Formats: sequence, C-alpha cells, structure tokens
Amino acid sequence: MKGPERIETERLVLRRPRPADAGEVFARYASDAEVTRYLGWPQHRTVDATHAFLEFSDAEWQRWPAGPYLIESRDGRLLGGTGLAFETPWRASTGYVLAKDAWGRGFATEALAAVVAVADELGVRRLYALCHPEHAASRRVLEKCQFVREGLLQRHGLFPNLDADEPCDTLCFARVLRGVPSGA
Repeated sequence: MKGPERIETERLVLRRPRPADAGEVFARYASDAEVTRYLGWPQHRTVDATHAFLEFSDAEWQRWPAGPYLIESRDGRLLGGTGLAFETPWRASTGYVLAKDAWGRGFATEALAAVVAVADELGVRRLYALCHPEHAASRRVLEKCQFVREGLLQRHGLFPNLDADEPCDTLCFARVLRGVPSGA
C-alpha cells in the first residue's frame, strides 16, 4: 500500500517533492541558518545540496510507502517540509521544518497531525520524533499532537548547525498508533 502523494488539510497541502522544487526549497528554508539551527541535517550552502535531498526523497518514495512531503499553503506558497522516514514497515520517524514567516501560526501542528493520520493508515505502529532539548517550539508541537516524551537520549544526536562536533543530548517523543492498514 502506498501513501497519498498529496494530502489536503484545512489550511495546507502536503505533497511529494519534485526536482523542480529545489530552488524554492533552498530559498525558503533549507539555506536559512536560523530555520535549520536545531535540525539534524546541515543547512544547505548550495542549491546542489537541495537537489541531493530531492533525489534522496524520491528514493524514499520508491523504497517505502511514503517519504518526505513539502508543506504549502492552499494558495501554493511553500511553507516548509515534513514527512515519514521508514525504518521498518511498522516503525517510522517524522519531523518538520518551516520557513520563518510560517512560524507561530499552527502550521507545524496541522501538518504533523496529517502525517500521523497517514502513518496510521499505512500500518505504522510506532511513530517517533527526535528533538533538541532547547527547541521549545518543536516540543510543544509534538505534545499538541499527542506524542509522549519517552526520555532524554544522552549524547545521541548530531546537530550540525550548532557548531557541535560531539553528539548532543536528544529528546525522544513517540506515539503508538493503531497501525491497521486500510482495507485490513
């Protein structure tokens, strides 16, 4: 079973990325030092890095039931990205990133709720997200979407945009889903 390549919510459209999106993804959020500060992937220094991400995204969509999504407003303005990163057919991680002008408007919560619903429909039983301990806004989004803080993973993750050469402590939040594929 494959996940939808396009999801519509009240205010948003989540859609599978295309190669033609590279310039806009780079300009809107992937190259922004403030936006990428607490992310587990490095800020894109060139649009080639964004092209590489889009190639990775396509490979994930081919290998698994779903993968990364771009987040757009209903009028087509790119706001950010989210998605599912499968580890097994029943376990996946998620996350989100928004351009600065989209912060504080509930878009991350709305997009994450849609991703949770897709994960549940695809049979995911455990959906988790990792978060830097100082990223309070991200923690609030996860809690609003009923993710439970499972613990602090000591010296677990690299946050390449924080100028840290050593692994940092990382918070782990998770949701256990019904995980019953549609039609089952």
